[in-house]
Amino acid sequence: MGTVTNREGTLRDGFAVLGVAIRREPWIFTLSTLGSVLFGALTVADAWVLGWSTDHVVLPAFDDGDIRPGGLLTILALFVAVAILRAVGIVARRLGAGVMQYRMQAHYRRDVTRQYLRLPMSWHQQHPTGQLLSNANSDVEAAWAPIAPLPMAVGTVAMMVIAVAQMLFTDLVLAVVGLLVFPIVIVTNIVYQRWQSPLMTRAQALRAELSEVAHESFDGALVVKSLGRETEETARFAAKAHALRDVNVRAGRIRAVFDPVLEALPSLGVLAVLAVGVLRVEMGATDPGNVVTVAYLLTIVSFPIRSLGWLVGEFPRSVVGFRRVQAVLDATGEMAYGAREIARTAAGARLDVRGLAYHYVDGPPLLQGLTFSVEPGRTVAVVGATASGKSTMTSLLVRLVDPDEGQVLVDGVDLRELAPGALAQHVALVAQQAFLFDDTVRGNVTLGADVSDDGVWASLRTAQADGFVAALPQGLDTRLGERGTTLSGGQRQRLSLARALVRHPRLLVMDDATSAVDPEVEARILAALRTGSADSSVVVVAYRKATIALADEVVYLADGRIDDQGTHADLLARNPGYADLVNAYEQEADSESGEVSVP
Repeated sequence: MGTVTNREGTLRDGFAVLGVAIRREPWIFTLSTLGSVLFGALTVADAWVLGWSTDHVVLPAFDDGDIRPGGLLTILALFVAVAILRAVGIVARRLGAGVMQYRMQAHYRRDVTRQYLRLPMSWHQQHPTGQLLSNANSDVEAAWAPIAPLPMAVGTVAMMVIAVAQMLFTDLVLAVVGLLVFPIVIVTNIVYQRWQSPLMTRAQALRAELSEVAHESFDGALVVKSLGRETEETARFAAKAHALRDVNVRAGRIRAVFDPVLEALPSLGVLAVLAVGVLRVEMGATDPGNVVTVAYLLTIVSFPIRSLGWLVGEFPRSVVGFRRVQAVLDATGEMAYGAREIARTAAGARLDVRGLAYHYVDGPPLLQGLTFSVEPGRTVAVVGATASGKSTMTSLLVRLVDPDEGQVLVDGVDLRELAPGALAQHVALVAQQAFLFDDTVRGNVTLGADVSDDGVWASLRTAQADGFVAALPQGLDTRLGERGTTLSGGQRQRLSLARALVRHPRLLVMDDATSAVDPEVEARILAALRTGSADSSVVVVAYRKATIALADEVVYLADGRIDDQGTHADLLARNPGYADLVNAYEQEADSESGEVSVP
């Protein structure tokens, strides 16, 4: 869908959006439209009943001075029958419109969420989280907002056609007089669309910007509070909120003028019909019942015009919302999968990295020519200075992103050839930043997997988390709060490690996963991993000597390349850069723990 630059573009794209909904939910749309048509036809029938009653019951009663009971009963029966059938139409119309709207919202929220999960981390790194939340929530709601008035508009078009035909059949002159308001109504709608469309476009964009600011402020609450930036963040949010308010107020002012004008125009037409009708009755050119019928039909005709106005009035916001959602659904870069599987064995997995290269979009090369192997059951430590590409490499090893060049193979199978979900059965990543859900300890460790409590406790013991979990009020059933805010950083890291271990991965990738744990606890964790996970291959990003010393081999990264590899002792002896880096890390760790290094 192209950019909306004028009213015609808005109308075309708005009806195209509705076409998507109709094609996806044809039966519900048909039901609601039939209900609306029934409502419209019975509303027009009211005019016929009113005209018939005027000519056959009311006027004869004035002439004879006598009200016939049979006539009153007939009028009552006609009005009740019309009212009941019209109520059936209203129920069908509203029920169908509601079901259709909410089903389309649910369809697209699921589609957007599935697309988020399909797209690689490289795509997510280019899109703010607040914008993604807006796409899945307010943009989806905006896209399908016109569905609510759609069946009414379609049904009332039928009502308008029937009403206009009856007006012309009843009295041609009065019908032409009444219908003279139509051109004025059309012009009013055109002016309204041209004023309202850019405001709705701007308002929808501001909603996404507001969501982005709010998410940043809430997600960075620790930074905001610790640095005393509450006032500045409040002002930043207020600026976007005020901008959105101002745009909505301007749009509301236009709507506040448009709605009364649209309501008043049909009333002016009715007055004109009554004025001309009185003259025609006096001239004997028509009957009073015809004047009443045409005047009432004109009020009916005005309702379809208003309902179409409500529908078209939703188009600007709908088109913007749909375009923003469709941009996500059309995004390229989702990972392609093969159909291969890896045989599950008790031994650790073999990892081969061949000529790996990667760079961020519009950025310089980050990793170049990485080649190394991890034998089954062996532990390899990856060491490097800050920004040397260690964390990016771990993302490539578990296929969060795909390399620009080279291959990552597990048991000789390229990760890109594996079926969806196949890699997760063999490989687990423990990231540096531990993320916990607002769930119980058990739920955070198992993530819905069928694991017994004994298995959960075993993984907690290996991660040195069983002690503090046992001390929690409800043990495994203790809820941890959003992002595990009730726990310390080290406790969150240990639960994150237990989450990986409970799946018994054949290849465990740890990205500095014990950085928030004190050295004594870290030593116990590493010792437990060494003894309890002898059948697993381990790749660990490390900087502490205690961690590195447990590795069978060390891969030393410098400037995105493998500068050296071998045992920790060999690298200390032959590589001054490696020795300086490791010793610097050790001195920093000693100073943080209050120890003084003696030369």
